[in-house]
Amino acid sequence: MPKSSYVDFKAVKEAVAMEHVLQHYGILEDFKGRGDSLSGPCPIHNGTNPTQFRVSISKDCWNCFGDCKRGGNVLDFVALKENVSIQKAALLLCEWFNLQLEDRTRSNGQARREGPVQERKMPSRTKAVPKQSRTPQDDGKPNKPLGFELQKIDQAHEYLAERGLEEATVREFGLGFCASGSMTGRIVIPIHNGRGELVAYAGRWPGDPAEDTPKYKLPAGFKKSMELFNLHRAIREPVNQPLLIVEGFFDCLHIWQHGYKRVVALMGSSIAAPQVDLLRRHLPGDAQVIVILDEDDAGRTGREQVVKALSAFCFVKQCPLGEQDKQPEHLSLEELSGITGGLCEAV
Repeated sequence: MPKSSYVDFKAVKEAVAMEHVLQHYGILEDFKGRGDSLSGPCPIHNGTNPTQFRVSISKDCWNCFGDCKRGGNVLDFVALKENVSIQKAALLLCEWFNLQLEDRTRSNGQARREGPVQERKMPSRTKAVPKQSRTPQDDGKPNKPLGFELQKIDQAHEYLAERGLEEATVREFGLGFCASGSMTGRIVIPIHNGRGELVAYAGRWPGDPAEDTPKYKLPAGFKKSMELFNLHRAIREPVNQPLLIVEGFFDCLHIWQHGYKRVVALMGSSIAAPQVDLLRRHLPGDAQVIVILDEDDAGRTGREQVVKALSAFCFVKQCPLGEQDKQPEHLSLEELSGITGGLCEAV
C-alpha cells in the first residue's frame, strides 16, 4: 500500500481493469464475454441472474441492472463491494496488485508510475481484451506520424451508408473498408494530431462483431490519450464558436456532417491530462466548450470529469441528452442547432 494516504485515482484506474478485480474476487469465470462486454450475476448484491451485471471492456465501466441499479468504474465497484470510501478502495487496489503509485512528479502535478510490479497474476483474456483495445501507459512522448497511408480502401462500403454517412463526409475523413493488413475486415478511421499529421488508423468492425472480437481496434503502441480526434480540423474554425466535445468517432462524424465543424472526440468517456493540455494550448482564454457525452453511467461520470478538468481555463457547459443511452450521433439537425445556437446547417 502507498506510504501515504495520497493515491492517484486516474493512475489506479489505468493500471487495474474490471477483469482484474473480478479475478481477485475469484468470480471472473462466472462471467461470459461477448464482443466488448462481460456479463454475469451481480457480485455486489449477490444476484443470480447471469445477465444483470455487465462490464464494458473498452470503457472499463460496469452497470447492475438488478437490485443495485448502480454503475461506475473499478473504484466505484470496490468501494461498494467493500463498503468503503473511494480513497480506501484505491488504496486497497494498490495493495492487492502491488502498484507503486505514491511517487509523484511535482513539476507538472501528474502522477507517475515507477514500473508497477504486479505480483498477483492478472487475467489473460487475450481474446476478449486484446492489447490494442487497452490504452498504453503514457510516457510523455508524442505519437509518431505514420510513414504511409492505406491504399485501395473501399469508400463505398455499405456499412458507412448504414451509419448515415454521406459520400462527402467519407471522402473528407478518409474512411473506408480495409481488405488487407492489420485492419483487415474493418472500417478504417484515420487519426491525426493537432498539426494534421496522420498518426494512426482505428478499425471499426462493420456491424456487430463475433464473440470475443472487439468493435474497435487500435494499433499497438498508439496512445489515444495524446490525441483528440478531428482537432486539426476543428481549430481551423472560427474561435468565437463553442468547441463541442463528444466521445466517439461516429458522434464527431455526424455532428460535422450536420454542418458544425468545431467538434472533437475524446475516443473514450473520459479526458486524459495530455488531452487537457492540447485544449489549453489551442483554445483562446475566452473559449466556450460544450460537453456532449453518451447518456449512460460512463458518459455522465465523464461529463463531470471533463467539466472539472477544463473549467480552470475556459467556460464549460455540459449538455445532458435526457434519454437513457442516447448518443450525440443520434442528435437531429434541429437538436444540434438548439445546442449550438443555430450555428449548424446540413451540408
